[in-house]
Amino acid sequence: MLKRFLCSFFILITLNGCASSGGMEGEKPPENFVQIGNEKYETILGTYCWKNKNKGICVDTAGPVELLEGKSPIQVKPGQEITFVMNFEPQPNKIHLIQMNGDVETELTVKANRFTAPTQKGIYFYSYGVWWMDDKESNVSNGDAFYAFALEVQ
Repeated sequence: MLKRFLCSFFILITLNGCASSGGMEGEKPPENFVQIGNEKYETILGTYCWKNKNKGICVDTAGPVELLEGKSPIQVKPGQEITFVMNFEPQPNKIHLIQMNGDVETELTVKANRFTAPTQKGIYFYSYGVWWMDDKESNVSNGDAFYAFALEVQ
C-alpha cells in the first residue's frame, strides 16, 4: 500500500524565472499521441516543467511502468511504424525516446517523429521526453515533458 502511494505521489514545485521571458501556451504541456496506421492513441503525461507567462511549474511523477499500471498496451505488429503526433506550436526541438523491456532500457532513434516497433513479441514500455529549447539562449529550456505509453507486439 505504501509503495502504491509513493508511486502515485507527485511533487509540485513553483519556479519563478526558470527560463527566459515569455513562455508557452497553456497551463501544462500539450497532449501527445502515437499514431499507428489511421488510429491515434493517447499517451500519459508524466514528469514535466512548464513555463506559462512569468510563472513556472514542475511536476514529478512515477515512471512509465507505474504510470501505466492497469492500462492496456497498444497492440502492434512486429516492426510496425509508430508516429508521434502533437498538435502544438512550436513543436519541441529536442527529443529522447527510451524503450523498457524488463530490466533492459534501450535508447531509440526517432526520425521525422517516427520509430518502428520491436520485432520480438512482448510488452514494451516507453518514455518519450521532449524539450522546447530556447532559440536565443543556449542550454535554456522553455518547457519539457515526458510521456509514457506501452506497446504489445503480437
